[in-house]
Amino acid sequence: METFHSQRQQNQEIQMAAKGQVQSNGVLTLCLPSLDEKDPLFLEKKRLSNARNLGFSFQLRLPSLRGELFLILEDIIRAARILYLNDVEIYFSEDDDFGPFSQRNELEAFNAILQMLKSVLSGATPDEMKALNELQNVTIARINSIADQNIDKMITKKLTTNAEDLLLKWGESHGARSEVMVAYFEGANRGAVALEDINVGESALEIPESIIISEDLLHESDMFEVLKEWDGMTTETMLLLWSMRERYNPLSIFKKYFETLPDSFNTGLSFRIDALTILHGTLFFEELMQAKEHLRQQYESLCPALCASYPDIFKTELYSWDRYLWACELWYSNSMKVIFSDGKLRTCLVPIAGLLNHSLFPHIIHYGRVDSETKCLKFQLARQCKRGEQCYLSYGSLPGSHLVMFYGFLPEGDNPYDIIPLDIEVPEADYSQSQAIEGFRTSHMVRGSWFSKSNKPQTYGLPTQLLSHLRSVLKSGGMEQPSLVPGEDENERALLETIISIFEPMMEGLGERDNINREELSWDVKLALEYKDLQRRIISSVLSSCTAGLQFLDST
Repeated sequence: METFHSQRQQNQEIQMAAKGQVQSNGVLTLCLPSLDEKDPLFLEKKRLSNARNLGFSFQLRLPSLRGELFLILEDIIRAARILYLNDVEIYFSEDDDFGPFSQRNELEAFNAILQMLKSVLSGATPDEMKALNELQNVTIARINSIADQNIDKMITKKLTTNAEDLLLKWGESHGARSEVMVAYFEGANRGAVALEDINVGESALEIPESIIISEDLLHESDMFEVLKEWDGMTTETMLLLWSMRERYNPLSIFKKYFETLPDSFNTGLSFRIDALTILHGTLFFEELMQAKEHLRQQYESLCPALCASYPDIFKTELYSWDRYLWACELWYSNSMKVIFSDGKLRTCLVPIAGLLNHSLFPHIIHYGRVDSETKCLKFQLARQCKRGEQCYLSYGSLPGSHLVMFYGFLPEGDNPYDIIPLDIEVPEADYSQSQAIEGFRTSHMVRGSWFSKSNKPQTYGLPTQLLSHLRSVLKSGGMEQPSLVPGEDENERALLETIISIFEPMMEGLGERDNINREELSWDVKLALEYKDLQRRIISSVLSSCTAGLQFLDST
């Protein structure tokens, strides 16, 4: 486990440049970025674009009727969606599925299209301007339609917050700009609310590089000379140790920031024995126990020795286990990877930005690079946020287990990245042969069958890649199930029974849902039960789909 592998930079790929080119013969050429051969998903994206007969360059004859414009825009949208697919989205996509694939992917695609149109508008003729404005207006309307479907339902409980208001004023005194205010919500904690309508491309926050907490501060600290010589010391661990002391420094320039941080972050890393007992039997339990043990070992090998060797710098009362865990949770849940104006990538804490909450339907999806002209980190909107709405940031395309462990919550809504990984052994002879197949995978997964859009026969709401793989393995006799025999129905019955044999033990391990009043339970027990409910729901959907498939076979 890396020191800070879970920060809010999971979705911070450097945006690919889109461009357009105006030709003098009445043809307007619009170009999305080409597929990058260095992209690990290049072959799969190429296969999907070829299956759909899509390219990434589009020619528009001018003048064009509105209907013709919209047909071309639809092809542009479909191509842009492929460009921004991630591994999970690709795995569950079908060759005849043109999207949408996820809210994240949809926002990435539409904003890439806006960037492409913007690159052409400045040099366009009146005819070209008319067509481009039409395309731009329709694209923005499509983005706003995503927003309309996902209006935040959280009720504001309190708008006055002393510590947070002081933080905003401190930021403003150092050049920060904010179009949001802090509020508390029923059933949740604090968040950021738009003061006025904030449109696509506008900034909700702009944070000067000078008040971003990064490794540069270490060089000014007396602990740097000690830590840089410490065997195995990383920059991230230095930052963690620095923040443990700076939190209690009354003269710190970041005093207002540290005063807004909670006494406890309540992430999965702080789960106590009752919550851990509830998770026993899940894959997440093993991951969480390994993470907790890793942190404990790291603390024991580091802090006591530093306190004993350099007591003037590392005071024992500031470097207890509880305060070490607090600092770990701070950096796991609040840190970001940011490219500074000098081009260097740094792990950072960004004051004020930590007030923005995560959502499956975020307003902000890119925030990983300081603007070279203004020297500010801009949090620009990918979809409109209306006055009084909570403004959301994307922490990344993360499953619930990751969000519980490092952030301490499960998001509202159905998370398309909540998957259950599957390791299915392949006979050695079949494995070596399969590796030669383009797009061959050695790992598979399932998610809730309610996400399936396929109307094809014999898909059962399950991913095609998994079904194809299992059919191949069963045909070779590589599993402890009957090999496939002649006759399509028999083959499919063996397939479905195999899947049931995989997931029934998982469901049994989760046990029955506890019918207890959860209102009085501790935060960690309540969150553990919610996660277990989620796993039960996913597995139940898979088993129900397989049972329905068997019933269909019996009826034919």
